[in-house]
Amino acid sequence: MLWSDPRDEPSPEARRAQRMLRRAGLLLAVLGFVAAVLLVR
Repeated sequence: MLWSDPRDEPSPEARRAQRMLRRAGLLLAVLGFVAAVLLVR
């Protein structure tokens, strides 16, 4: 494998899983923020 070879793209399944993980992480962050605000008040 040469350094000049283009990096192979992730498969559609991997891309879909990555997108779902990012969305789930964002949702968890928002839920955690809301819970923290409700607990502090």
